[in-house]
Amino acid sequence: MSSSKPIEPQGTRGVQSGPLPVEVVFHPSWWHKHAGISFDEDFFYHPARRVEDERKMERALYERFGDLGLGEDRDRDLPVIGPVHNAAGYLLSEMVGCWVEYGEDTPPQVIPAHRNNLALDVERAFAGPAFIRLRTLVEALKKSRGRAVGDVNWGGILNLALDLRGQDIFLDMVDRPEEVRAFFGRIAEVIDRFTGYLERETGTTSISVNRTVRHVRPPVFLHSECALTMISTEYYESFILPFDSAWSLRRRPFGVHYCGTDPHRYADVFAKIPHLDFLDVGWGGDLAALRAKLPGTFLNIRLSPVEIVHQSVEDIREAIESRVAASAAPLLTGVCCINMDDRVTDDKVRAIFETVFELRRYL
Repeated sequence: MSSSKPIEPQGTRGVQSGPLPVEVVFHPSWWHKHAGISFDEDFFYHPARRVEDERKMERALYERFGDLGLGEDRDRDLPVIGPVHNAAGYLLSEMVGCWVEYGEDTPPQVIPAHRNNLALDVERAFAGPAFIRLRTLVEALKKSRGRAVGDVNWGGILNLALDLRGQDIFLDMVDRPEEVRAFFGRIAEVIDRFTGYLERETGTTSISVNRTVRHVRPPVFLHSECALTMISTEYYESFILPFDSAWSLRRRPFGVHYCGTDPHRYADVFAKIPHLDFLDVGWGGDLAALRAKLPGTFLNIRLSPVEIVHQSVEDIREAIESRVAASAAPLLTGVCCINMDDRVTDDKVRAIFETVFELRRYL
């Protein structure tokens, strides 16, 4: 049984926007098509572009979906340090030695380094041009606007290990497990230091991982574990769980982002995390199985951005209703759809919000 304590729905700790918070995030192709935004390098690092483009995104949301509550910051010039309307991990990969390519209608593309060793210089990661570029941006925003807000997607331990080492990291787990643990420890040190910097500057770390964390106070520290779908639960327990457990004790609320289709496979081992406050449940995840093992964890239901393009409004409504029912705790449940591309139509987006709004009426 998990020892996770529930995120209380009221008070200084908990979901602040009421039951069933709902969020959507669009892929850069949607923004490029509907708002004319280019996701070149300046979008991420030019101080004026950061402010202008985030406001432009808020205005685009308001014009299309303002009646649903989107675009509330359309009239504010917020000094946002990272793309909080996107979902892309890139900066830490670049900091530790990967190449990143930028495009007009795509998220930053990380080119794996395919290192032939497990070396990682933590100090070098923070002395290199990638972090200096971010720090320069933050200082410029603070100077011109008096403060900085938002954060930058920081990925996760296994995600970054794959970016650096490629799929050889899986062989390393078998052939030299102690070296891998030390390597993961250095990656975790980079993450700790980077997120500590973000938290000191803006107060948040993970809005850029999933916008749903905006609805929780204090802000969630959300560890991206996309690659867990590629390993066994035994390997997770041996190599990653010690870091998640430690973070859950000192970086609360603590959460795991799992966008794969099989998060229920991890229900038993996730229950071993001392305080798993938040879990992103990938499309296809068995909500009932997860709730049985994680009764006090906020389960954030992720709809499929690929399938939603082909689903009818009725299909979307049924999917949300059935998954919310399976979660069996509306005060500990959220709904989101992340990275919908330019093929998604407005009626599909509206169906997400309107279904959630209707469900709230009966809570």
